[in-house]
Formats: sequence, C-alpha cells, structure tokens
Amino acid sequence: MACEDAEILLEAERWRRAGRSVAVATVIETFGSAPRPVGSHLVVDDSGRFLGSVSAGCVEAEVVTAALDVIADGAPRVLTFGVADETAWRVGLSCGGRIGVLVATLNAAGDAVLEISNRRIAARIAHAIATPLDGGDPRLIEAGDPREAERGVMIHEGRRWFVEWREPAPRLVIIGAVHLAQSLAPMARLAGFEPIIVDPREAYATRERFPGVHLNLRWPDDALAEIGLDASTALVALTHDPKIDDPALMQALASDCFYIGALGSRATHARRIERLTAKGVARDALARIKAPVGLDIGAPSAMFRRGRRSSMSTASSTWPSRSIWRISRSAMASDPARIGRSISRARRRASASSGEREAKMETSPTAIGARRVRPRSAAGTHSPSVANPSGRSRSRDRATRGCAWLAR
Repeated sequence: MACEDAEILLEAERWRRAGRSVAVATVIETFGSAPRPVGSHLVVDDSGRFLGSVSAGCVEAEVVTAALDVIADGAPRVLTFGVADETAWRVGLSCGGRIGVLVATLNAAGDAVLEISNRRIAARIAHAIATPLDGGDPRLIEAGDPREAERGVMIHEGRRWFVEWREPAPRLVIIGAVHLAQSLAPMARLAGFEPIIVDPREAYATRERFPGVHLNLRWPDDALAEIGLDASTALVALTHDPKIDDPALMQALASDCFYIGALGSRATHARRIERLTAKGVARDALARIKAPVGLDIGAPSAMFRRGRRSSMSTASSTWPSRSIWRISRSAMASDPARIGRSISRARRRASASSGEREAKMETSPTAIGARRVRPRSAAGTHSPSVANPSGRSRSRDRATRGCAWLAR
C-alpha cells in the first residue's frame, strides 16, 4: 500500500470519529492503461469533501457524486469507466483504459474493520480485507481462509468478492541529513515512499532543512532498531562518514531490506568493503550494497566511467594544454562562436607553454643529464625528425585534438 493511501484511510477514521457520514471509493479492477492501481482509495464525507484519487482526476467528479448517493441510501455501487465517447466530452479515461470502482459507505461494522486495519498498517503488518460486491460488510481475512491466497475480484461461495491486501507502505531510510538528502527526500515522497532521515548531528537534521520529513536524531544503531527494517524498506547511506554509514549498512545487510545503497566512488566503496569485511560481514552479503548509488546518467562528477577518465579528472593533470578540458561541453554546445574563442585561447596557451619549456631546455647544461635538444629552424619551430615528422609542437597537437573532441 502506498504511503498516501494509508494516510487516506487514517483520515477516513478521523472523519467517522468526528461524527461524519463517510463513503469509501476503491479501485477494484483495471484494464489496459489505468491511471491508478487496484487498491487506490478516495474517501468522501456527507458535505462533499473528499481526499484521495481513483483516476488521477479523470472521473473524480462522477465518483464523488455517486459517493453522496451511497451515503444517502446506503446501497453500494460498482462503477465502470472506460474511454470517453466519440464527442470526447463525456466522463471517461483519456489514457484509453478501463477501471472498476466500488463505492460503499462506512457503517459500524466497516468502522471496526477500518480501525483494526489502520492499527495493523501503523504496525507494518500485512493483512487482507474481503468485501462482498453485492452488498454486505467487509471482513478481515484470517489464516486458513480460502480467500487468503486471492487478490482482486474473485468468486467465493457463489458471491463476488473484492480481496484487498494491505501491505506495509514502502519506506526510504536516508542515513545522513546532507545536501543531497534535501532533494532525495521529496523525490521519495513523490514516488510513494515514506522518507525517514537518520542523523545524530543536530546541526544537519533540522526542520528548516527538511520540512515535513520524519527526522531521527539518534545514531543508526539505536534509530534503526526502533524503525525496524523490513522487506518494504530501502536504505541509502549518504554521509561518507564510516562512524555513521557503516553501522547502518551492517544492520541493513542483516535485515530484509529490498534495496541497500551507499554514496561514494568505486575507490571509496572498495575501502568500505574492506572495513565491513574486517568486522565480519560476509562477502555474499556485501554484494547487496549498490555502490556507487544511483543511475549512470553521464554526469561529470564521476571520476571514472567505463574505463575512461572524465573531464573533471583530466582537468587536474599537469601538462598545460589540459586547461582545455576545463571548458564545459554543455555550456558551449549552443554557442559556436564561444567554441571558436575557446579553441583559440587553448592553442595560444599550449604554444606559449611549449615555448617556455623549450627555452629552458636549450639553456640547460647537457653535462648534468639534461635531455638532448633538437635544433630549431629559423621560423622557431622544431625541425622534422623521425619521432615527429611534422615538426609541430606535441602540446599544440594535444590541444588541437582536445578542441576537436569538444567541437564534435
């Protein structure tokens, strides 16, 4: 169950306790391209106020109207929505799919089931609820019930039932309230995950930096034991601090987490593997760690990619004409004039640097083992040789090749 659906059902319970009449709309079937999955909920009170979605906006108005009718007469309804008619103005799904929606009011029996279900959701206990589609109260499915192995719409004892499994909402435990976590946490929430940030450093884990995100200011050893890592939990370590990351990774590897990731380069991860191996973690378990974490999107921050150095690493090289690699390809891609100016500057720098080195070589005494200097021509360039038949400066050749790479 998505995090947002758990919040919707909890709000329905609050509305009932406040004395409101409430109807719950649930997606029970989907065919083709459907905007929302089976088990998505929308709750409506007697004033028309609603929360949730069954179609991402396509048919919500029609469902709310039906929910108000169900609240008024108490009779459940199964609604079917497909592609709109040829005029494209009637209610329908623009995506071309078809959905079935059950709309039923909450009575005393429904309230009891909802309350138990919400408690189990909070405790992260998977459970199933069976609802008859021809009218009747929902029921919690206990162990041994033949409907336990079913999902969706089914036939049982001559009646049509909808069996909904409510499993723990997916969570993303982020170790480290670092700058990257400020982007990762809202992305996780948009994807249906509940983000939890664990960081004992109070200066980092603040409400101002992470509004609306659950923060745990304890060390991972204590925090993760309370959180409980299960099969619906992913964990990613971002601090680069072994005192914080390593204990968290060890607990994650000992759990059923479906994803474990760690930030850092391949070299950093190799050192991490050595530390965890020394602490007794098995090599097979360490293979579960995804590192460097994330997808390879060709970003310039990776120091090594596919066996080739990136522009960031080559920019720090010592030979002068490498300054050309500091020029951003993306920044120049839309400005040919800028490319030309950059190429000219790089060539001038390479030529000047080459001339300075050659002048030093010519004035150095050969008796102390200095490299032999080839004679210079009248024009100031190298004379042709077997190793360099063109007579051109190797630095200028390098700069030209770099410029050609940038301009391609």
